[in-house]
Amino acid sequence: MHDESAIPLPSKGSKTKDKILKTSLKLFSSKGYTATTVRDISGAMGIKQSALYNHFRSKDAILETLISDLTSSAIVTIFADKESQELYKQGKSVLMSIATIFKLLSFDGQNEALFRLLMQEIYRNERIREIYNEYFYQENVKKLSGLFFMMMQNDMIKSSDPLLLANEFYSPLFFYQMQVSLLKLDKKSTSSVVSLFEKHVDYFWDTIKIEKQATLF
Repeated sequence: MHDESAIPLPSKGSKTKDKILKTSLKLFSSKGYTATTVRDISGAMGIKQSALYNHFRSKDAILETLISDLTSSAIVTIFADKESQELYKQGKSVLMSIATIFKLLSFDGQNEALFRLLMQEIYRNERIREIYNEYFYQENVKKLSGLFFMMMQNDMIKSSDPLLLANEFYSPLFFYQMQVSLLKLDKKSTSSVVSLFEKHVDYFWDTIKIEKQATLF
């Protein structure tokens, strides 16, 4: 017999806090952070502003919490719990996995809103710039360049600058993700962009792979 009392249930306070974050993210990503007021957030939730201040001291505090969520998003954790020594052996498959993550996140409402918030505030908020540069860019590029280096060492791909290759691989994925976001924002079809994620991997891999020479014996 299971002791159900041992399973902690979300408190009313934590539920309210989560709802504040979700409502704020929706408003920030649609109206913009500057244009959104605490009154807008509390009004959308049907609560008093004083109730909101019980959980967050200011609108900036809400933004800071949302920004911290960016550091645990799927794009940031692409290489989490994966050993590079084994990962590089997957070759094209690991690149396809990365592209698939970008594609799936493009159609995930929560991550789309976080990405839109990131793009809106990156020029106005130093902390967001730091997160983008450190987590979205530097960490992933560094880890992928390490995989490319090991692939080169094992004659899987042509010898080149691994850091440049990592940048060339990631750049179109961010562009495609932004294209999907913009098309969805204007309620237009994304069918022209959806297949580009996989096509990019196919073209990229065919460009860098080493063709195995057939032997007679």
